[in-house]
Amino acid sequence: MAYEGLARKWRPQTFDDVVGQDHVARTLKNAIETGRIAHAYLFVGPRGIGKTTFARIFAKSLDCEKGPTTTPCLECEACRAIAAGVSLDVQEIDGASNNGVDQVRELRDGIQFRPAHAKYKVIIIDEVHMLSQGAFNALLKTLEEPPEYVIFIFATTEGDKVLPTIISRCQRFDLRRIQTPLIVQRLRYICNEEKVTIPDDALLAIARGAEGGMRDALSSLDQLIAFRGSTLTEDDVLQVFGLISRKALENLATAILTGDAKTILRLVGDFDSAGKNMRRLAVELMEYFRNLLVYLYVGNNEEAIEATPDQIAAYEKQASLTDDARLQQIAEELTETESKMRYALSVRTLLEMSLIRCSRIATTASLDDILRRLNAIRTAKPAALTAPAPESAVAKPAFSNADLYDDPALKSVLQEFDGKIVGVEDDSED
Repeated sequence: MAYEGLARKWRPQTFDDVVGQDHVARTLKNAIETGRIAHAYLFVGPRGIGKTTFARIFAKSLDCEKGPTTTPCLECEACRAIAAGVSLDVQEIDGASNNGVDQVRELRDGIQFRPAHAKYKVIIIDEVHMLSQGAFNALLKTLEEPPEYVIFIFATTEGDKVLPTIISRCQRFDLRRIQTPLIVQRLRYICNEEKVTIPDDALLAIARGAEGGMRDALSSLDQLIAFRGSTLTEDDVLQVFGLISRKALENLATAILTGDAKTILRLVGDFDSAGKNMRRLAVELMEYFRNLLVYLYVGNNEEAIEATPDQIAAYEKQASLTDDARLQQIAEELTETESKMRYALSVRTLLEMSLIRCSRIATTASLDDILRRLNAIRTAKPAALTAPAPESAVAKPAFSNADLYDDPALKSVLQEFDGKIVGVEDDSED
């Protein structure tokens, strides 16, 4: 038999198998249980997060011999035909290659016939935003009042390109990128089932490179298994995909927060020599400092921080080295640098200068720090300062500040600015 890739082999078959999209799964299951099944659905979101998967699972739930049900049996003829893509009652259409008025007209004519075997005829149009303006307009009336046995399911990565008149006729679901810990958890399960030995840091590197897409993560894992076999290491992942290890990223962040320019330059040089993508490094640093900023505000909140327990431990150590204002300035500097990298002749030099500026931001005293310290000094009244020293213990200088009051002009100036720091008025009683 031909080899079946991991992304296809481990495609979710039920709502409970889908990772990271609980809000969509719960709504669709409730709709089936209560009988509130709409005639058109629109799934919007980035690539590889489950749009087409949800469409197929929903179709199986509707057309299963035990259905409509929230848990299709996966054994009946309808379920097997839908999973194999050969069902007569579930039609999948590629919107990119069938985007004309003629194709929509054929579709309209076809839905006039009742389902051959199942209860519903399900029409799935992938990348629906690729339909032409004429095709959209030809679909409007049919989409608004289809036959009672027809269900339309649209999927797209660019929801903004779908006509508002189409969106208004659908129930829209916005799928989100899958959180990194959830991808790591799913990859760990698959590796255990496939008898693949791989450490957690390697799975984390794969999940980071997938950028929230489960299909991308599984495709990367498939490529690594073909490259190294059933025993993988973090170095294998870093070598194949040009990623940066979690520990190295933490060390670079610590060097920035402590102002260690020597370590910053050494690490960037090592990354460049190893062929790492400098622009991707800037993006990962932005995400790292974003997570650290969120940690300062909300602590260990799994919904707010997409991080593993080891990463959370690193954030906890680094939180004492900085504050929210500095982290925001560092993020702004990295954002500006990343936007300049596409036009820079020497990306490494640009990144080095930016990270050194970030280290200065992290360690240089800000105006707020100076004012806070001045106020602390002014409000503090230690006994050594308030109690007058014995006159015999203090040598009288030849010239003192009191002598300045003999000059009427200087006296008026000193009285005017008495009790004030430049630009800050003194509200204290003293």
